[in-house]
Amino acid sequence: MPKHGKKYRSMVASMEADKVYGIDEAVEVARNTQITRFDATVELHSKLGIDTRHQDQQVRGTVVLPHGTGRSRRVIAFAAGDAAAEATEAGAEVVGGDDLADRIRGGWLDFDAAVATPDMMRTVGPLGRILGPRGLMPNARAGTVSPRIGEVVSAIKGGQVEYRADQSGNIHFAIGKTSFGAEQLKENLCTALNAVVNARPSGARGTYVRSITISTSMGPGLPLDVSEAINEARTLA
Repeated sequence: MPKHGKKYRSMVASMEADKVYGIDEAVEVARNTQITRFDATVELHSKLGIDTRHQDQQVRGTVVLPHGTGRSRRVIAFAAGDAAAEATEAGAEVVGGDDLADRIRGGWLDFDAAVATPDMMRTVGPLGRILGPRGLMPNARAGTVSPRIGEVVSAIKGGQVEYRADQSGNIHFAIGKTSFGAEQLKENLCTALNAVVNARPSGARGTYVRSITISTSMGPGLPLDVSEAINEARTLA
């Protein structure tokens, strides 16, 4: 087992064992106790009561965080003609078709999100084995396949993030940076949490949200009171 560093151990030692936090306190602790020298990312993690082996228990979608993630996202677009011009105007770093697909097959993956118009999916489809495992495959359900390609690019650039439950039923969000103000982080957290709650699949049974934790890059997790956090998120929605 890897050993944690001195700063991590010191932070954990200063925390009250088995404590469950409210949103405001957790955000303040996360902002003021980072152990990295860089502007750490603040993350939201949630364990869901779903069985992802069943199609009717999938959780996936997009949400626009009101204050973004604090990171400029590099977006590529599969589009042609007027749609290509629209994507370029909206800020896509690279726009193309077969040429872009060939570039990706050659090993280029220097981007954070990929979008496509529906007519380009015949070009994008064969890239699934490359983009899929990395969470970069354009998908209509996630809103990254659309005829309104410019709007999609603008939304991603403006703070839209995609979420998807992993095989264990966990959801992970980057909700900002430690340099964000407390209210900014709180609003982002509540927006993300509301998105997850509202995405409850029809096949889910019993307790849907089983745990909620926030943490910073390389920092310990701060468990939230689930009921309290969900109620507060709904109030601020």
